[in-house]
Amino acid sequence: MHLAPCSSRRRLSAALEYLSVTFHGMTAHPDERNCECHWGSPEELSLLKRPDVELEPDLLRRTWQAIDWTDHAAVLRRILPQFATVLVAGRAEPLFGLEEAGYSFARGRWQQWPDAQAAAVREFLHAWCVQSLTDPDAAVPAHQVFVMCAEASGMLAPWLADWEEQIGSLSDRRLAEAVAEWEYELLGERLPWSVGWYEHDEDELRAELVDWLLGHAAMRLRESGASADLQHRIRLLGLTGKDRWTDPHWPGY
Repeated sequence: MHLAPCSSRRRLSAALEYLSVTFHGMTAHPDERNCECHWGSPEELSLLKRPDVELEPDLLRRTWQAIDWTDHAAVLRRILPQFATVLVAGRAEPLFGLEEAGYSFARGRWQQWPDAQAAAVREFLHAWCVQSLTDPDAAVPAHQVFVMCAEASGMLAPWLADWEEQIGSLSDRRLAEAVAEWEYELLGERLPWSVGWYEHDEDELRAELVDWLLGHAAMRLRESGASADLQHRIRLLGLTGKDRWTDPHWPGY
């Protein structure tokens, strides 16, 4: 299925509204605390215990990046509507990669929240993933959104399925861009992003991604006329040891 850009934008807009309605009135735990030297002031902390007060950008960033909240889930629910809007606009400003935002979701264990809350988060992630593949004006590259969703959920299958469903020249181009970003690390037997949540299995994620690239992605890029060089990089993922690095198309990494 191919979604027109305006359709995917409407879906994402509705998903953001769904988050706002679902998490309206949420606050951090009344007894929540954090280090004044490393996180922020008591006045800033008090804002997290007041519902629906917009946080200034630096405070929002410090809040979602902090790893030492007593009740991270409550803090995440408090900031989620604003946090999601910032993510979509490309203003999250992670230190290294957007997977850091995924870690924040993972720490909150959002899949274990009440059904309506988990459904709102799930729909946001899917809507954003699809929009990144179909909207030429998407603020965040599709491969970065994919990584964020993967780390937020600990799974690749739902986001790979989204990619498979979105057919067309733009999503094909996004796929080629992703492969170009990932192939160096994958050919070195590494996952092309950092896994920051201890429950996520890096080797398992890498193997699943490689299988998908060798199957669906290779066929799709071949049919879409991707460069021969890019197609060879995917093919090399199916080789191991000497067969890989002695192949005439080995890039010399």
